[in-house]
Amino acid sequence: MALLVRVLRNQTSISQWVPVCSRLIPVSPTQGQGGRALSGTSQKIKIAALRMYTSCVEKTDFEEFFLRCQMPDTFNSWFLITLLHVWMCLVRMKQEGRSGKYMCRIIVHFMWEDVQQRGRVMGVNPYILKKNMILMTNHFYAAILGYDEGILSDDHGLAAALWRTFFNGKCEDPRHLELLVEYVRKQMQYLDSMNGEDLLLTGEVSWRPLVEKNPQSILKPHSPTYNDQGL
Repeated sequence: MALLVRVLRNQTSISQWVPVCSRLIPVSPTQGQGGRALSGTSQKIKIAALRMYTSCVEKTDFEEFFLRCQMPDTFNSWFLITLLHVWMCLVRMKQEGRSGKYMCRIIVHFMWEDVQQRGRVMGVNPYILKKNMILMTNHFYAAILGYDEGILSDDHGLAAALWRTFFNGKCEDPRHLELLVEYVRKQMQYLDSMNGEDLLLTGEVSWRPLVEKNPQSILKPHSPTYNDQGL
């Protein structure tokens, strides 16, 4: 079990992304002549977005999700878990105005670049990969809409969104839904406690465990350290 996750983590790491960060993202229309000041800021946001996306795939305990939610060890399960964490990051960063919304676009861009690269590493046929990318894109935007509605609703509404999207409507054990609802609620509370300016500068996010060994340990996180360039 969890062989796929180990393969994915061994084949794709942040070190492969950092050198090509600037080439992965299209130049914003606001950059160009007269936009040099913004260019420096946007470049920092791109790096922060890369770190934030990386936290979704390197700081998440996929094996625990597979075990406790009884999910198969497949690429699709990896994508569903990653999508949930990316969505939580998007919800948090949308609160940070124009810069936060720009960062959201970059996070999503990195996610699709990563999905494509992982598919190639696994040896997926290019035609099949392209077809699956279209399906995953449609699933992603439907999931975002459903999760957005769920998080603004009560626990029943959030549970319904998780049942439709995360479990593909096939969750037979209500305890799994209860666990995921509790996880999302506490995780969003935890992300909201993080300083917005720090997130824009560093992109560093940590995740609470799926099951808390000590519920009293959910405290406000420490502020990250960074230099004068936000790195």
